[in-house]
Amino acid sequence: MSIGGVPLRVVSYNVHAQRDDTATLAEVVRAARPDVVIVQEGPRRFRWRARCAALAESFGLVVGAGGLPALGNLILTNLRVRVADTYCERFPLTPGRHLRGAAFAECVVGGARFVVAGSHLATDPTERPGQAELLRKEIESARWPVIVGADLNEGPGGAAWRTIADGLTDTAVAADRADRLTYSCANPSRRIDAIFVDPRITVVDYDVVDTPQTRRASDHFPVLVDLLLPVTD
Repeated sequence: MSIGGVPLRVVSYNVHAQRDDTATLAEVVRAARPDVVIVQEGPRRFRWRARCAALAESFGLVVGAGGLPALGNLILTNLRVRVADTYCERFPLTPGRHLRGAAFAECVVGGARFVVAGSHLATDPTERPGQAELLRKEIESARWPVIVGADLNEGPGGAAWRTIADGLTDTAVAADRADRLTYSCANPSRRIDAIFVDPRITVVDYDVVDTPQTRRASDHFPVLVDLLLPVTD
C-alpha cells in the first residue's frame, strides 16, 4: 500500500472485435502491466465464454465480468484484484441498431473497495443520451468509489459525455492531457474514449498509448491511468 492510497493501474480499450493484429494487441496490453482492463467490443457471440477467457489469457489476466450479458463489454483483472460481485446492464433495443450495454464489477485490492464500470455507447446521437442516463443511474447506485471506462462515441461537450462526467473526475483533464486523441489510430482526430473516476480517487498519471504497435492492434488507442484508491476497510 502506498501512502495516501492503494495504487491501481487501469486500461480502457476498444479492441475492435479483435479484427486487427491480435498478437500485437496482446503485446500492447501485457506491456502496460495493468491491474484492470476495461474492454469494449469484446467477444459477445458464438462461444463467447471461451473467447473471453482466451482474450484474458492472452493479456495475462482473468475474466472479471461481462461478455455476452454486457453485449461485448468486458472487465478483466490480474490476480492482485479480487472480484466480489458482478452485474450487467442492457440498454433498450432500437430497431435496426446494435445492442448496447454495460458491465460492472465490485472489486477489492489491498484495503480498497471500488466498482469498475465499462460501456460502449451508440454511434447514433439520438440514442446516446438515453443510454448515458441509464448508465449514470447504475453508477450512482454503486456502494464504493467508481471507475468508469467507456467508448462514448462522442467527445467532451456532448450530451452523453456530460451526463457520465457530471460529478466525476475526467482523468485526462486531471492530468492536463485532454489534448490526447483516442480515435482513430489511422487518423487521430477525436477524444471519444475516456476514464472517469470518483473524486475520492487520485489521478497519478494518464496516457493515450500511441505507438507503432497500438496503431496495428486496434482502431482505437488504449487509455491508461495510474490511480490511488481511498482505503475503505
